[in-house]
Amino acid sequence: MHYSSIDFFGLKSQATIPPPKHIENVMNHQDGNTNKHDKTNNNIIRSPLDLLDRNDPFTDQQLLAIEAAEAYYQSPTTTTTATTTASNSSSLNNKRKLPNSVVGLCKPFSLSPYQAAKLRMRYPPMRFGGQIFYGRTAIEVDKAAGDLLQILEAKRREIGQVTVGFDIEWRASFKRGVSPGKTAVMQICGDTNHCYVMHIFHSGIPPSLQSLLEDSTVLKVGVGIGNDAVKVFKEYNVSIKALEDISRLAGRKLDRAKQWSLGSLTEILVSKELQKPSCIRLGNWEANVLSMEQLQYAATDAFSSWHIHQVLKSLPDAIDKEKQRGNGG
Repeated sequence: MHYSSIDFFGLKSQATIPPPKHIENVMNHQDGNTNKHDKTNNNIIRSPLDLLDRNDPFTDQQLLAIEAAEAYYQSPTTTTTATTTASNSSSLNNKRKLPNSVVGLCKPFSLSPYQAAKLRMRYPPMRFGGQIFYGRTAIEVDKAAGDLLQILEAKRREIGQVTVGFDIEWRASFKRGVSPGKTAVMQICGDTNHCYVMHIFHSGIPPSLQSLLEDSTVLKVGVGIGNDAVKVFKEYNVSIKALEDISRLAGRKLDRAKQWSLGSLTEILVSKELQKPSCIRLGNWEANVLSMEQLQYAATDAFSSWHIHQVLKSLPDAIDKEKQRGNGG
């Protein structure tokens, strides 16, 4: 996977580290720890003690199984088709027949009109192509937030209130009685060139980041951002101010009575697909160091929120459209 450039605070002052030369060095930076690194899939190999944790993150095999199950149950086809096909094959020829596993792969299937349309309209993936600034220690995150505050202050002097895309990530849990993990990653993006991914599970929320979050002149936008703000407040006692939910803004602009997701807005407004692979979405956001795929995923989410908000702002309100129709405009 290609990355335009990624800055890792604390490794080489603030200079951009061009891939792929420094990628391996970056991922082996463990802040004094000696975890081994699996170069085949960019995942940290944990110690045996970690494997004893009952609330352990999903393994790659488990995540792939979840993704396959999601894809299967979204299909209108049921397993009865495979059973019927296998039994018919058995009755027709008892001497030689294909294994059931092969017969299952050959089963006929049909697509709903919606699924057929989705196959015909495969959009290119939405992807952030600028610099990703990654910080995981308190010093690195404080420096990153301070730099971002200076950039936003310069923009504010030019255009007034500034807007940033905002999102958070945490470790999921599907075990009964086990709550999801605390907010592990916070990503903020305010233009097409820079995105800040801050690993607050390790760093906490240092003063500069807290100032940014509590700054009412910096508008934070995202889908379901109110719930994200509540989660951060409960876990870190920091109140995020100046929020706008993109889904509600879309309701005003698009004149459609539905709860918009960021993915659906991305498809409709910019003809791109916001990919959400389960192996990343449900992965371990509490890892010692985030993988390249996790960084790209997080940056793209925050960038998409900012970009979609910019597009929606440029559209007239639905009520204005009705007035224009009424006036024959």
